[in-house]
Formats: sequence, structure tokens, C-alpha cells
Amino acid sequence: MTVIVTDTGFGPENFEGPYATPETRTPESRALDLTSDTDVSTLEGGLDGIVLIRVDFPSFADGRGFSIARALRRLGYARRLRAKGHVLADQYAMARRSGFDEVEIDAALAARQPEPDWRARADWREHDYRSRLAS
Repeated sequence: MTVIVTDTGFGPENFEGPYATPETRTPESRALDLTSDTDVSTLEGGLDGIVLIRVDFPSFADGRGFSIARALRRLGYARRLRAKGHVLADQYAMARRSGFDEVEIDAALAARQPEPDWRARADWREHDYRSRLAS
């Protein structure tokens, strides 16, 4: 079972796949799965029709997914962007700031880091280091 984390808390999966990879994508594909070593420049001009992109985080220590999110937003991708895998509650604000709309975690991680841990970081625009320095 997967849990979808948004600024409002935990929710169920609400997207019906299938997911394609850049290599298996067809004109009918609506969702992409990207690995943490994806070269985003290879996707330029090829995101029409894609309504959801899911970026894998193989480890909480692997931050390449944050760079991928930022690069996708710079390419103009404005639809749903999801981090998937080993993202910790402490990293939620960074995920949102880099361009992700939501995070997909498994039930085991949700049990170790329950919804209140994630919701405490949901006000990611207000509680960054810059706002703390200004006061």
C-alpha cells in the first residue's frame, strides 16, 4: 500500500496508471516514472500529454530527485509532479520548494513517520530559514 503526502496530510493513491519510462513511452502514455539519474534535457519538448511525473528517490541521502524536479519545472512542466520512495518528513519542505506537488511513501515509512510529522512541515513557504532570519 502506498500513501500520498500533500500539504493537507496523508491520502490514498488517486491516479490510475500505467506509468511508462522515457524508453517505453508511447503517444498514449499519460504518466512517466523517472529514475534518479535521468537526464532531464532528453525530455525537452516531449512532455505533452503527460499528466503526472513520478521521480524515484532510491535513498533518503540521494538528493538528485530535487534537481530533477527543479529542471522539469524550468522546462515548463506545470502538471503533477510526485517524489516517490525514500523521502523523509524532514525533506518534505525541500521537496515542495524544488517543485514537487506530493510525495509517495510506503506504509512502513508512514508508520515510522506518521502524518503529524509531515503536516508539521506543510507550511513550507512560511517556515524557511530566510523567514526566520528576517524576524
